[in-house]
Parts: sequence; C-alpha cells; structure tokens
Amino acid sequence: MQARARARAYAAQVARLAVRSLYHELCLYPKPGLVSLVDNGSHDDMDAATFVRSLFSLRHYFRKICQAGWDDAPFAQLRQLGMEAERAMLRATRGINTHRGAIFSLGLLCASAGRARAQGMASTPASLRAVLLIRWGMELSQHAAVKPAEQHRSNGLQVAARYAVSGAREEGALGLPSVFEVGVPALLAATQRGASQRCARIDTLYALMAHISDSNVYHRAGPDGARVVRQHAQHFLALGGTRHARWHALALEGHRNFVGLRLSPGGAADLLAASCLVQALASAGANAGASTGASVNAAAGFTSQGSAT
Repeated sequence: MQARARARAYAAQVARLAVRSLYHELCLYPKPGLVSLVDNGSHDDMDAATFVRSLFSLRHYFRKICQAGWDDAPFAQLRQLGMEAERAMLRATRGINTHRGAIFSLGLLCASAGRARAQGMASTPASLRAVLLIRWGMELSQHAAVKPAEQHRSNGLQVAARYAVSGAREEGALGLPSVFEVGVPALLAATQRGASQRCARIDTLYALMAHISDSNVYHRAGPDGARVVRQHAQHFLALGGTRHARWHALALEGHRNFVGLRLSPGGAADLLAASCLVQALASAGANAGASTGASVNAAAGFTSQGSAT
C-alpha cells in the first residue's frame, strides 16, 4: 500500500510538471506564428483560452500515463490513454487540435519517468531516453509503420505520406531525438551561459525550428513554407539568438512575417514543451536527491547528457 501511495504521489508531481511545461510554452513571446497570451499568432480558430482549456483537460492524462509507466504497462495501454486524452482535449476545445503532438511526446516522457522511478533510476535525460527505448522502443517502431488506411487519421500522417518527412511516430520510435539531442542541450547551453528562462526557451524553440520537419508547417504551407521557417530560424541563431542586442525586435519581426504567411511551427512548440519537461524532471530529481544525499549523481547525469550532444 505504501508503494502505491508513492506511485500516486509521484505521478501527480509529474503531471503538474507536464502541465506547467505546456503553460510555459503558451506564455512565451514573441514566438513566430504561435498562439500566446499576447495574440493568436497565425490562428483564427484558437486563442490562449483555448489552450488553457486544453491544458486543464490533460492533467489527469499525464498522471494516468505516468502511473501506467510505473506499472510497466505495454504500449497498447499507453496508446489507449493517449486516444482518450485526445478525445478529452477535443471536447474541451470544441474540436480544435491544440495539443495532439504534446499528448504523444509528453505522454511518452511521463510514462518513462514513471518507469524510471519504479526501477529506482534517477530522472536524468539519459535515463528517461534509455527507459523509453528499452521498454517501448520495439512497439513504437511497429507503431511508426503507418498502414495506408491510417494515413487520413491526422494531418501529421497525411503530411508524412505526401512529403516523405518524418513525424511524431518516427520521433517516438527513435527515442525523441529532437528533444534529447536538440531541445534539452539547447536549454542546458543557454542556462549555463546565464540566459534567463525566457531567453533559453526562445533559443531552444528556434533551435527546434531549424532542425525538425514540422508537420504543422507542411500542412499549412508545404515545402516552401517549411523552407521559410527553417531559414528564418537559422538566420536568427546565426546572429546569436537572444544574445543579439536586437533579438526581441528580430523575433517580433519574424512573428509578424509568419502571421502574414499563415505559418505556425506548432510541432516545434510541442517539442519545446517536451524539452522543458525533461529539464524539469531532471531538476526535480536533483532536488529530491539533495535531500537524501544523492544529488551529485542526479546532477552529473543531466550534465553529461547535455555535454555529450
């Protein structure tokens, strides 16, 4: 009974961190073409209130999938929880897809955090990715093999079929490389140079925009739009990102241009939230370790993963 209570308490903690990570992404501004507390970006069908309703609807999902990971559930059970979460999101948003990508990526991270904790492992980025691949890697690879009949189920699957670009399923099968090899190292690098949380997240968003094939962008604007997003992000980073004296003006100009072109790199935004969650889990694990004398190992795991990438 005591073990179950610990599992429930940890799952609740992870769920709070997941919702908080998504809220941090929503609050970030300026971010090109994306919904924030300031404006709706390139969207006519959603605003910040839509996202908040969506966040509220997902809080139980993150807790349940973390608990499922703790219990060593098969991927089929994780997928079922994700499908239920998607239905809850659509009810809360009146049919608007605000967080489908986040349900997948952050859900996998919550499950991995639960499984790692159940096995007595620290919640470092390296541990989380190892658990994800070892426990569910084969099932995720099978899930990534999309059958022709499934291609209509989401914009991401349609984009992957039409433009031969990777999507969320491939990302999951590879152990979320955009999170662990791009997003988390970018957050860590910015933090180590003394950037504020806001600036660290802006730089990380741009790093992800420069790296990924964003199905949201392909769906809205095809390869030409994807090229615009990638070139803008690369140019911003080449100037130094938020270290540039005029970074805010440059990002705001990019935001206005993206709105004019109806571009919205929502996939990068979801992966930013996932990266923030990994960082939050590592920090929470290090803080918990400090209270028991184990903080050195937890912090070392976080640092080594970031420096090795």
